[in-house]
Formats: sequence, C-alpha cells, structure tokens
Amino acid sequence: MSRHEGPAAPLRIAEIFGPTIQGEGVLIGEATVFVRAGGCDYRCSWCDSLHAVDSVHRYTWARMESAAVWAEVKRLSGGRPLTVSLSGGNPALQDFGPLIGLGRAEGYRFACETQGSVARPWFGALDTLVLSPKPPSSGERVDWEAFAACVAAGAGGARTVMKIVIFDEADLAWAREAAARHPGLPLFLQPGNPETDPETPVDPQSLADRMLWLVERTAGAGWFAPRILPQLHVLIWGNRRGV
Repeated sequence: MSRHEGPAAPLRIAEIFGPTIQGEGVLIGEATVFVRAGGCDYRCSWCDSLHAVDSVHRYTWARMESAAVWAEVKRLSGGRPLTVSLSGGNPALQDFGPLIGLGRAEGYRFACETQGSVARPWFGALDTLVLSPKPPSSGERVDWEAFAACVAAGAGGARTVMKIVIFDEADLAWAREAAARHPGLPLFLQPGNPETDPETPVDPQSLADRMLWLVERTAGAGWFAPRILPQLHVLIWGNRRGV
C-alpha cells in the first residue's frame, strides 16, 4: 500500500456515518459527519478502530471516488452544512483534497485527525487539523521531523491543535515533552480507554476515575496549559462502530 496516492486514485473508505456529535478534542459536542479512511501506517497497541487499520479488513473497505463520498455526506446531512471529520486509520495516507474542495464550495467545514506522520498539501484547506502523536503506551515512535512538516502544512489556513491520549505516568511525562516541542499548539489531553472490544461494555466509573487521575496529575502539578476532556463518545456509546 503506497503512503502517497495519486490525485486520481479512489479513496479507501472504511465507513461513513452521522450526523452525530464529535466525541473528543477541540470540536467535542459538535454535529459531525464522519468519513473514516481505511489504512494506517501505525498499529497502536490500544487501537479502537482496527476495522479501519488492520489490512485483514481491507476487503471491507469501499473504493470510492471523491464525488461518491461527497454524495453520501450530503445525503446523511440532508444538504445542511456542518462539520465533516476525516478520521481513520490515517486519512493523511490518501488525497482528500478534492473532497474538501467539493464540501467547502457548499459551506461545509472540514476537520481531520491524524498522528502527524505524513504531511499533505490539503491540510491547509481544512478548518481544523488535529495532530495526535502517539505516546509510549501505543508501542509506536513519533518522527518529530514528519510531525513538524504536518504543522507547517496546516499553517496555510487550518486551526491546528495537538491531542494526546494518556494511559499512564510515562504517557503523561511524554506529553509534557511533546508540548514543549510545539508550545504554540493548543493542547488537549484525554484519558485512554483500555477496553476496545466492541462487544465488551464500558465501565463508566473506571473512565471517570481515569479522568479524575488525569485532572489531579495536571492541575495538581501546576500544569495548566492542557485542556482535559473525556472521550464523550465512549461514555455514551461504548465501543460501538458507526457512532
């Protein structure tokens, strides 16, 4: 699988769903249609979207032209302009520029979440670029030069923020180092959900306890820069797909 598709290549789409609310980060609570790309260059240990990541699922991904993806977004949203979130997998592996152009022409807003491993020219056409570098608990290692290139690619117009999932003390220490590398990026932290099986119920109290721990470990240490948020979609729907 090429990391850089040509502009004419069909998009690999794991799912398109909504409108629902954005469950995390800077746009939490905002009405959103999600376009989830198939394929990823990472394999995080706690990934909750393996159906869009693991190549074993690639035969379930639809190959769609940008116009077909846009038609589905318009159908779901009833033609009412709202936010379209490009997620994955890693949407930066594909060319979403034409889709963004179609939507922006009709008043829709676009957000993208990516780990910051591949910079794309279309980042600058976004309304919101969420860069989510993966901490040590993920088992992945961040290429900070590639991450900086993503920040630069979004500088043309996108509001760029950093979002980090925190599972433990090592992740939290790492997040402070990541924030120091890019102090100009607004920072959002959220406690990680260790239960990723769609069939296993989520324990709300466990999530609340993790949230409290993160609040105490940041505010209690006098680190007031990050905004601490829950994974709202997990609290509402657990690990179900398509919500």
